[in-house]
Amino acid sequence: MKKQFEIPQDILKIQQKLATFNKDSRNYKKYSKILSKHIKNHNMQNRVNSNIKTIEKIQDIEKDSSI
Repeated sequence: MKKQFEIPQDILKIQQKLATFNKDSRNYKKYSKILSKHIKNHNMQNRVNSNIKTIEKIQDIEKDSSI
C-alpha cells in the first residue's frame, strides 16, 4: 500500500521546536515564518510531481492510442 501523506522530518522538527515557545515571543514568530516557508516548499514539490505524473500519463495514453 502506498503512503498518502508523509510529513517531512524537517517540518516535524520545526513544529516541535515551535511548540516550546510562547505564542507572542520573538522566536515563535521567527519559527512560524520558517515553518511556513518549509510547508510552501513541500506543497510546491508535491504539485510539481503531480503535474509531471499527469503529463507522463497523458503521453502514455497518446502513445497507446496512436498505435
